[in-house]
Amino acid sequence: MDAALSPLLRTWRWPVIALVISLTMLATAHAFERLAFLLPCQLCLRQREVYWAAAAMAVTGVILWNIRNNRRFLVAFNVMLGLVFTTGAVVAAYHAGVEWSWWPAPSGCTGEAVDVMALSLDGLNDRTAIASCTDAPWRMLGLSMAGWNALVSLGLAATSFVAAGLAFPRAYGELEPA
Repeated sequence: MDAALSPLLRTWRWPVIALVISLTMLATAHAFERLAFLLPCQLCLRQREVYWAAAAMAVTGVILWNIRNNRRFLVAFNVMLGLVFTTGAVVAAYHAGVEWSWWPAPSGCTGEAVDVMALSLDGLNDRTAIASCTDAPWRMLGLSMAGWNALVSLGLAATSFVAAGLAFPRAYGELEPA
């Protein structure tokens, strides 16, 4: 398995893959919002922020890698990317726990369910609807979107840490000059 994944994880390819997955997760979230009319709650929006941060980091990382490709930079970058995805997994797991009533929702996150189709367009500048963090409007195989997001983020974090380990220069001959 190491030989099969090594070419993807040892170089700039993993940040590009992480960028594509992050943008796909954001597109999926926006598609559920726009096409399925599932209004996001505050915790849903927090989960999106993590993917925006990961996407921005991935673009920056690929640009910097092309300027100066240094294995130590790639190790540090993959560790930071892993930490961002770990943060996403924690936020998503917290949100899933709120949906299952394992712990209380944060303040301001317990709004009533809103029919998006019945909203008035008179006050577009005013926020008139707040989705509840305690409701899971969609489940697949028993997991809500937050639960699936926790699993995806956890997988991305683990892959980022594996990529950091594979990029780490092992032998003295692999070290590059500073």
